[in-house]
Parts: sequence; C-alpha cells; structure tokens
Amino acid sequence: MVELEEEWRHRPTEAFDLTTGQGNGHVQYSFAAHRAVVEVDTELGLVKVIELACAQDVGKALNPLSVIGQIQGGTTQGLGVAVMEEIIVDPKTAKVRNPSFTDYLIPTILDTPTIPVDVLELADQHAPYGLRGIGDAPTLSSTPAVLAAIRNATGLELNKTPVRPEHLTGS
Repeated sequence: MVELEEEWRHRPTEAFDLTTGQGNGHVQYSFAAHRAVVEVDTELGLVKVIELACAQDVGKALNPLSVIGQIQGGTTQGLGVAVMEEIIVDPKTAKVRNPSFTDYLIPTILDTPTIPVDVLELADQHAPYGLRGIGDAPTLSSTPAVLAAIRNATGLELNKTPVRPEHLTGS
C-alpha cells in the first residue's frame, strides 16, 4: 500500500551562450579534487603512484561505504588513463592491435595506491535529499593529478596520456 507519493523535477536549464560560453546548462555540478604522490625513475622510465588522495563534495552520503567505493573506483580509472590504458590502432589497417585485456592494461589491486578519501557533505538544495553525483568526477580529476605529480617530479611537459617509459627517458 502506498501511503505517500511525491514528484520531483529538477530546476530549469538554459542553453549556453555561444559567444560568451556562459549559461545555466546543467542541473547540477560535481566537485572533486585529487593530490597524487609519485615516485619516478627517469633512467628506467618507471612511475609508481604511492598515494592518490581525493576530496569530493557528494551532497549527502546516503550509503557512506558505497560512496567511498565509488570515489576509489573512479580514482583508479583515472590512474589507468594516466599511466596504463591506451588503445593502439594500426595506422595501415585501422584495426585495434590490443583488443583484449591481455594487451590492453587496466589497473589491478597491485597497481592501485592508497586512496584516502575526504567526503564532503554540502547538500545541494536543488536535488532530492541534497545528493550529488559521485562516480564520474574522480575519474576526471585523478588523471591530471597524476600527470601534474609526474611533471613536478621530472620537469617534463608530458602532454599525452598514458605516460609511457619513453616519455620519461627521452628514448
């Protein structure tokens, strides 16, 4: 038996101005920030990510353990983009040369550093229960954090992912 029924609609949006780039085109924004600690061997071209800390505003954490898991999972995906994951396409045939997980590397538990998480609960007044998204933002902010840490350690520009050994050794 249903005793209570509610309906919720998000606030209205508007298109972005093509000249200024300003507007209210999103219902809600997610906010995450990362700090990476790395060890880099420039002779061998090796990178080890020691820690990849994240602070994220989740609005309201209804299931705190799942929230932390989602943030750590997204962070690990961003780590993979930074130092491992790369689709290699044969320029002559346009076929993917690494179509399986034998050849396409993704982070495993052995590659995953310590990921401390600081969960901020600044409720969004325009969302049900004050919620914000949690899965995507850490995927986006962890990659540049790792690259920035490698740049800081090496002084190299590094404007391509994944960072490969030859990018660090110059060979």
